[in-house]
Amino acid sequence: MKTEIHYGKAQVSTYRTYATPLEGVTPIPESPFTRRPNVLMGAEIDVKVLGESFLAAYTEGDNRLVVATDTMKNFIHRESLAFDGSTLEGWLFFIGRRFLETYPHMEQLEMAGRESPFHAARVPRDGGWADSGVLFHRGHGDRATASVGLDRAADGTIFPTDLRSGRADLQMVKVSGSSFASFARDEYTTLPERPDRPLYIHCDIGWRYDDPWIAITPDASRYVAHEQVVGLAATVFDEFVSLSIQHLVHEIGQRMLARWPQLVEVSFEAQNRLWDLSHTSESDERVKVYTDPRPPYGRIGLVLRRD
Repeated sequence: MKTEIHYGKAQVSTYRTYATPLEGVTPIPESPFTRRPNVLMGAEIDVKVLGESFLAAYTEGDNRLVVATDTMKNFIHRESLAFDGSTLEGWLFFIGRRFLETYPHMEQLEMAGRESPFHAARVPRDGGWADSGVLFHRGHGDRATASVGLDRAADGTIFPTDLRSGRADLQMVKVSGSSFASFARDEYTTLPERPDRPLYIHCDIGWRYDDPWIAITPDASRYVAHEQVVGLAATVFDEFVSLSIQHLVHEIGQRMLARWPQLVEVSFEAQNRLWDLSHTSESDERVKVYTDPRPPYGRIGLVLRRD
């Protein structure tokens, strides 16, 4: 038999205060984001160990080389104290590299992280309003995601493989300026054509760099900030008169690849969460009442890669 094994620890909640600020991000016209102070960084971190070194634990119950998953959890917490970077991708690579340096019998790793977002509270300052440096609200909306593989070169050097960045759980609604019409119709079709409709979508956006080190090294000039991706997606959604969700995500993807030449791939997993119309005002047809639709919902996927 051939075997492939992996084991690890998932959803290790970790909160790091006073990390290195993210600075030097190249501004883009679609987003006001230029820096992040990183007073509080939070994430759920996963580690997955691959390779044959731990096979005896499966076949013979021999645990002598097994690093307990509880130890992995403690390791992530302890080593996060030494992290001197400013990005989620850099954080994951730092922890993964320390695993491979500490445990030489670990052959390969996959690290993944899902941001636990906190947003600075707006508080009075000098007659106006400013972001607090110590008080934060827990965010429950969209969040950054990342994953990275780690491997060893022949000389023992540890390097990143298949680094992926993303923004998950993005939800946006546009009350006018979208349509869905002229689609295929047959005896099963009941959906009316809608030349102008509100469009409510849930969307996960992913992207890959031509060089994974861009997201890990301290130089942020070519780093694609997650907040900028959100800003670009919102700008396109606001400006673009889409004929379908497929049309919309393709336009966002085209804009991302044009804006950031360092990206080689962008991807989308979108859901159609369009509300059901309940009532329309007799005096002003713009005034309407909607309700959440019944399940199920539509799913739309797209991957754009450079040649």
